[in-house]
Amino acid sequence: MKLLPALSGAVLAMSLLASPASAAADLPKTHGFYEEVTYLMDKGVVSGYPDGSVQPDKIVTRAEAAIMIGKLKGFDGAQRASGFSDVTKGMKASGYIAAAKEAGFISGYGDGTFDPYAPITRGDMAIILSRVFVAPFFGASEYSDVSTNMRAHDAIYQVSGASIATGYANGTFKPLAATTRGQFSAFLARGLEPKFQNDTHMAGSYLRDKTKAYSYGDGKEVYGVDIYTNDAEMHGEPLGFVWSYNHEDGEEDYSMEFESRTEFYTAYPASEAYLDLVYPVKVGTKFNIDSPFSPPSVVSGVNVTVETPFKTFTNAVEVHVPKHKDFPVSGYKYYMVPGFGHVKSVMDDGSDLYILMDVQ
Repeated sequence: MKLLPALSGAVLAMSLLASPASAAADLPKTHGFYEEVTYLMDKGVVSGYPDGSVQPDKIVTRAEAAIMIGKLKGFDGAQRASGFSDVTKGMKASGYIAAAKEAGFISGYGDGTFDPYAPITRGDMAIILSRVFVAPFFGASEYSDVSTNMRAHDAIYQVSGASIATGYANGTFKPLAATTRGQFSAFLARGLEPKFQNDTHMAGSYLRDKTKAYSYGDGKEVYGVDIYTNDAEMHGEPLGFVWSYNHEDGEEDYSMEFESRTEFYTAYPASEAYLDLVYPVKVGTKFNIDSPFSPPSVVSGVNVTVETPFKTFTNAVEVHVPKHKDFPVSGYKYYMVPGFGHVKSVMDDGSDLYILMDVQ
């Protein structure tokens, strides 16, 4: 699977004209986005209203989205001509709308309008987020209500790949549904902080904790450390958040892990994606049968006990990759554990290829 080229991007924040609120009576700890909204309030990027409320379930309008972008970017919000026929110079948001348009973060419609008071849909928000964050990869999820001819199609899969916005348990994304302040706060927090990206992982996910550092080696010596970072670049272009494997010799390799309800795969910038596991996990399941990149594989065990220097796992999935005439690699097995991904690879002769040494 080919990956998208890296996009230029920046951060986006939610901020209204009212002064920041340190607490809100309408934001109980039981609210689904309590942590995300509180995180942004503490950073001063989400503000409450004069009555002390935050209104996390209030719908965000297109004009408010422009204000949100402009506040963080430091745009001049002075009222001015916006270039849209339905956004007059006297409108409070006109300066921010004009600046966000000039920066390429927002766009209007073919008839020259912006429709500033209309709710910002999840599809349109995905487009905005894909422009302001670096989101160069398509995610693995397949949404039944996102067609290829939909304007937001690419953006939706990009923000999914960046663990910024995900769909629903029934396999939909609901691109035409309105976006609330709480939802937008969640999208923003995920774009800024990996710990909130972990919240997008489905139950029983094999994705690793994006806040941890994973050391790998031969069981005795560490060969390199994998960390989740947004400092990576390739050919002068930022990659956004990726896993950066730092070798002892100073070299770095970049990768991304993606997961949907049906598969788990590892992707490499400007290269290919490799299928590592298919769901539901069942012994005897074969995959990569016709892959030009990976030899055929089969799930050969579940709830397997695997010893590593870090810990002993009792819930590993064993995948056997037999020697294949079309691939220059001997047969081997690898082991995957929920929450830890690959923890060990062993050649058929019993020698270790690599093993998880530590997690910090």
